[in-house]
Amino acid sequence: MTEPPPLPEPPPPAAPTVTSEALLQGGREATILHGGEVYRLRLTSKDKLILTK
Repeated sequence: MTEPPPLPEPPPPAAPTVTSEALLQGGREATILHGGEVYRLRLTSKDKLILTK
């Protein structure tokens, strides 16, 4: 008697989704703290996002 094939591993959980509106809270810039560093997320005049350290 043969063994059934192993079950596939479940997919990794989906990454959380956050809208830019939620991050910017009506403004054009947000500060993000990561690993003891400060990053700035800015909305440009052409509606693009720029993340800088």
